[in-house]
Amino acid sequence: MKTVFVILVLISAAAGGVAYYATHMPPDSIVGFRTLAIKRGELLSTISATGTVEPEEVVDVGAQVMGLILEFGPDPHDPTKLIDYGSVVEKDTVLARIDPTPYEAALDQAEATLERSKAELLQLEAKYEQAEQEWKRAESLRPKNAIAETEYDTTLADYKAAKANVAVGKATIRQNEASLRVARTNLGYTTIKSPVRGVIIDRRVNIGQTVVASLNAPSLFLIAKDLRRMQVWASVNEADIGHICADMPVRFTVDAYPSEVFRGKVSQIRLNATMTQNIVTYTVVVTTDNSSGKLLPYLTANVQFEVDQRSDVLLVPNAALRWKPQASQIDPAAGNTIPLSADSGAQQYGCLWISTDGGFVRPLEVVVGTSDGTMTEISGSGVNEGLQVIVGEEGTEEQEGEEAADGEKTSNPFLPKPPKGSRPPPGPM
Repeated sequence: MKTVFVILVLISAAAGGVAYYATHMPPDSIVGFRTLAIKRGELLSTISATGTVEPEEVVDVGAQVMGLILEFGPDPHDPTKLIDYGSVVEKDTVLARIDPTPYEAALDQAEATLERSKAELLQLEAKYEQAEQEWKRAESLRPKNAIAETEYDTTLADYKAAKANVAVGKATIRQNEASLRVARTNLGYTTIKSPVRGVIIDRRVNIGQTVVASLNAPSLFLIAKDLRRMQVWASVNEADIGHICADMPVRFTVDAYPSEVFRGKVSQIRLNATMTQNIVTYTVVVTTDNSSGKLLPYLTANVQFEVDQRSDVLLVPNAALRWKPQASQIDPAAGNTIPLSADSGAQQYGCLWISTDGGFVRPLEVVVGTSDGTMTEISGSGVNEGLQVIVGEEGTEEQEGEEAADGEKTSNPFLPKPPKGSRPPPGPM
């Protein structure tokens, strides 16, 4: 019995020691803290978006008459080639020709009609002169009663009718002249010319294809007026659009040149928002210089709007502002209340944690400024360059993953696991 009593006493003492050790020993001797130093540097706050590179001004060249495409015009910079994708054209360069046969016939018909109407006018004018002479004779004979009233009335009516027919003939000539101009214009439309100087970025017809001009003019060529000036049409989320303003500096990259950063500025914020899957976005136009010619139309751009830039400020990793200790890890001198981030007017406060000599941690309240998603500007009393702040605990990220992988082979899943931050109980004496 005495031996059993001694064993029970030893077990009770060991259990009490373990409980006291887990409760009162400083956690730093059990769990190490990962720290990083507050540093001084520059911070650039940006808004990310995705956009498309677009030519600054694009002219859609269409056909105003219907017909068969007979041929393309010669390339002005290489007469041995025809107009095609990428051709650099000047103003009034012939791009294509539509079969002019029906329009030449319409022009000949309009010219003949005009000539006929002019000839008819000569006849009408002759009849008018005859009717005018007869009426003058009747006018002279009437006072002498040498002409019957009915004959006089007939002569007067013939005179007025002849005069009206001359006016009709002149109007017919003007009408036929207008028809002739229309026919001549339509014939001119069979030759498609470039309205501007630029580069053909799209050719939408082939030789032998019939174009039909109905309510909308069919598109034949798409010409970029000046590829030295490009735009990026970026889709900005409604939560960020309030931070975008005109002339804001922008930087962006394209997949074609992933290591090169292009610069631009906001030139337009369009108000016609679009909604896709309940997400509202606005189109923001960014103007950029393309003197190098590297930017091609319709490249995908990864855009960064430079909202705010800070120089010579104290910076801390965002992980330091997110990390929160357990109540048992806080220095008793600092109390057990964990400060919470709060807004006070124009300032936003946050909390950093610093390890103490006793293995505990104490809070340091700071004023939080601009953030770039990785680093945040801070200020306040007690904030100094080089100060080590806690960003996490040792073994809580990569190390825990490795230990978990090893534990799959050695640990028993049916045994209880020790609480986090405590040392496992010692083995049997």
